[in-house]
Amino acid sequence: NKEEITVHQINFLLSQRRAVPPEQAASASRQALEQLIDQQLEMQQAQDQKLDRQPRVMQQIEAARREIIARAYLEKIGEGAPKPSPQEIAAYYQANPALFKDRRIYSLREVNIEATPEQVATLKSALPSAKTFADFIAFLNSNKYRYKGGEVVRAAEQLPLAAVKQFATLKDGQAVFNERPGGVQIIYLAQSKSEPVNEQQAGRPIEQFLSNQRKLKLVADDLQALRSAAKIEYMGAFA
Repeated sequence: NKEEITVHQINFLLSQRRAVPPEQAASASRQALEQLIDQQLEMQQAQDQKLDRQPRVMQQIEAARREIIARAYLEKIGEGAPKPSPQEIAAYYQANPALFKDRRIYSLREVNIEATPEQVATLKSALPSAKTFADFIAFLNSNKYRYKGGEVVRAAEQLPLAAVKQFATLKDGQAVFNERPGGVQIIYLAQSKSEPVNEQQAGRPIEQFLSNQRKLKLVADDLQALRSAAKIEYMGAFA
């Protein structure tokens, strides 16, 4: 319908997807083109029916525009973060043995239990009293606790960063007891195995992590400065 679809549009769409093997590049480009053709036809019909002028659609377009422009600014600010030095990378490696030289792979059983505050106290004493985790599950069933559970395998770096050191101290057969709103979360370590990572292997991930941390701090500091310099007035219910 006399509207042009360019190679730049195809390449941009492909860049938003996972890396495509070279032997699949041609078919992926064709698929992207067909998707853009469908999208262009749909957009033409929407414009003919003035759907792009509906308040809800206009709000979504404006929200997307604001997000894209704001993100571009934050990315520009983040580019100013200094690159970690080899000494800083080595120091981070030595300071976090649980992630690297003492790294383990954990086979975990996670159980989320609904419980009142009184029941939480009971569960806290029942867990160490049970000879095995199967005995503890039997206790839950016999006392008609509502719970959901599952089994997962996690490497040290896949755990929440704040929990890595805690899990590093656990032995097979031990559990972590976490109180949560409305109940308890228990993570039982069924077994683990050692899979250390040497400093050379860890260098690139550490550099990426430290760089990201510095970018986040730079962005947070910049936003705080912007807020301090701006005149912000809260109105109505937000005053």
